[in-house]
Amino acid sequence: MTRITKAIDAAYTTIALASTADNHGRFAAQSPWDPLQMRVLQEDYDFDTIPGLKAAVVGDIDTPVATLSHMSEGELQQTPFFQNWAKPQGLREACITKFVHTSDRIGLMGCTTRASRAIISAEDQRFLALLSPHLRRSSLIGDLLDQARVTTNLYRQALDHLAVPVVLTGANGAILHANGAAEQMFSVQGPILSRNGQLQAQNPVAARALLEAIAGAASEDAALGSRGIGLPISAPGQPPAVAYVLPLSEGTARAAFRPACAAVFVSTTTASSPLPEAVLTALFDLTPAEARVLLQIGSGVSASKSALSLGIGENTLKTHLNRIFAKTHTKRQADLVKLVSDIGTPLAAS
Repeated sequence: MTRITKAIDAAYTTIALASTADNHGRFAAQSPWDPLQMRVLQEDYDFDTIPGLKAAVVGDIDTPVATLSHMSEGELQQTPFFQNWAKPQGLREACITKFVHTSDRIGLMGCTTRASRAIISAEDQRFLALLSPHLRRSSLIGDLLDQARVTTNLYRQALDHLAVPVVLTGANGAILHANGAAEQMFSVQGPILSRNGQLQAQNPVAARALLEAIAGAASEDAALGSRGIGLPISAPGQPPAVAYVLPLSEGTARAAFRPACAAVFVSTTTASSPLPEAVLTALFDLTPAEARVLLQIGSGVSASKSALSLGIGENTLKTHLNRIFAKTHTKRQADLVKLVSDIGTPLAAS
């Protein structure tokens, strides 16, 4: 930011993200300038009161807009913005470039000059136009990283709210995420354990079978299928416990906890069996509402009856269904019925 400011002999440079839901900017970065005045700029002036801003927002992307190319200097000096904010700081005009324009926000870079400087030249504008695509690329990369972090945190929170222990593992049983209930089970040494970062059953007889089932889920073993497998894992003298190992579909969990490829749900007499919605949410990246719709439709209930039972409109149900079809790679109700049937035991009522 400082180098851009020096390159065009500006007073300061800002990069701002403006929400399309309102007219106020959200400043992301700036070169050194009076922080109090920048706060005043953000809080007291908006889309309609900053000269040249509207022209930049409605104009073409990568096309710098200099204030004095849209109004005379006399007109600029008569504006409240200039009189109350720019003039007292010895500022003259700005050149604003739109580098991002999506459905929910607009990315703007602005360079503001001192009163002692000449007006923004065509050469200055060409320089800023060349920078714009690089800013857009950086912004999109940042978006992807931020989105991944947000998605991971949301998914982590969702799993932690489940009462049943859930562990996401790699093909060799490496623990990539364990929810709070699973961590609690680890702490009391059973019936599942974490040893050197690998999921193991306390029962030595079941330990190998558990790892083989996880490897089968990772390789999409046809024998394992989407049904997964339920393994008795309790050690002698312990309450009955079953680990349900299911393949993790491509979706949020695999993306957020890569290289996660298996989900292990643990059911005991003291830790209830996983709720069907929880299983579907983890396996197919469904929202709770989508999971409830899938259970209804996957049970063979008609769309109209499902909507009535769930207390939602048929249009809402259709919207959920379209998302379910996309996430589960299915096309019709019969496919969903088979899907629910194939998953089997973890979806059965306890």
